[in-house]
Amino acid sequence: MLKNKLLIIGYTFPEPATTAAGVRMMQLITIFQDQGYDITFASTAAETNYSEDLKAKGIAVKSILLNDDSFDEFITDLNPSVVLFDRFITEEQFGWRVTENCAKALRILDTEDLHFLRKAREVAFKNGKGIDLYSETAKRELASILRSDLSLIISEFEMQLLTETFLIPEGLLFYLPFFVNAVSKEGPTFEERQHFIAIGNLQHAPNADAVVFLKKELWPFIRKQLPTVELHIYGAYATKEISALHKDTEGFFIEGWTDDLSEVLQKARVCLAPLRFGAGLKGKLLDAAQCGTPSVTTEVGEEGMCGELSFGGLVGQTNNDLIDAAIQLYTDKDKWLEAQLAGFEMIEKRFQKAHFATSYMDRLEELRKNLVVHRQHHFIGQILQHQSLQSTKYLSKWIHEKNKK
Repeated sequence: MLKNKLLIIGYTFPEPATTAAGVRMMQLITIFQDQGYDITFASTAAETNYSEDLKAKGIAVKSILLNDDSFDEFITDLNPSVVLFDRFITEEQFGWRVTENCAKALRILDTEDLHFLRKAREVAFKNGKGIDLYSETAKRELASILRSDLSLIISEFEMQLLTETFLIPEGLLFYLPFFVNAVSKEGPTFEERQHFIAIGNLQHAPNADAVVFLKKELWPFIRKQLPTVELHIYGAYATKEISALHKDTEGFFIEGWTDDLSEVLQKARVCLAPLRFGAGLKGKLLDAAQCGTPSVTTEVGEEGMCGELSFGGLVGQTNNDLIDAAIQLYTDKDKWLEAQLAGFEMIEKRFQKAHFATSYMDRLEELRKNLVVHRQHHFIGQILQHQSLQSTKYLSKWIHEKNKK
């Protein structure tokens, strides 16, 4: 019996120890591997020193080119059962080629988070104005969702935004958050832990902003109340500006990459994540909760995390809220234990792999069996693939011809 084939078109190579996107991609890969799929990972990006060794995990790796017809021959020969686009940009770039050369393949878009929402919040924050969701990025991302057979949505808040504000049919969406296999409640005690921690890819604008925010507006006041306590910040790709914030005498340490995120999280007493903009689920908060480390974050950080349950830490919106929450959670053992237990409960009830993996694969198999009917029911996707609306396609073809000359 022939195995099902999955082609992943990656925006970047997954870096699970440093980025939420990398963790997300490896989780998706694991689900398909559990079902016996042959997996090929293709990307225009280059691997980095932090990239996951996909070949060692039995995954074929293919370098592909933008705006080049060589992809057509590649995907025709591969003939995948399922194609997974990593973020809407890859669907824009390669979706039409998949449709033309492999029409029967199920096309899945992993939004990761809604990029237009994250960008709109960033612009609103920097300009000090109200949020405007109706941007060019929104048009592009929503069109990508409508063209795809199924889009994976990582946050319940974003599911609601898509269905209620933009009237995207629920049949095109599937809620698939981050997930964990199990939660271990064993680990260092309150007394055995010390210092604060912050984690995240420092190329990511919300994380970089949070570090600057901590340094300039929060940490001086926390440190004044807790003069012997330190803040250790872990994450790859720190810019010169971020690295320059390191100052031993102030207890503010830019640590860079860590090979063992769980180890450094379990040593810390409290995780700080004062995110002023962003979207999706915050993998750093799930990592912290899984390690029994309560967090202090904002409403943006907590969004989509706990549903009707209590958050595994404290949430503040003003500077004073965040400062007071950090000090309280660091010094009050009872409050800390309460937050730790809430974090464990949040993961156990909302983010277990068993809650999602089977239903996700069942949904895919149902779609594969009824793909023609599904596409007819959501005919707007086919309209958006009509040649009169495919400026991206014909620009790509023009570039290809230009490059040949």
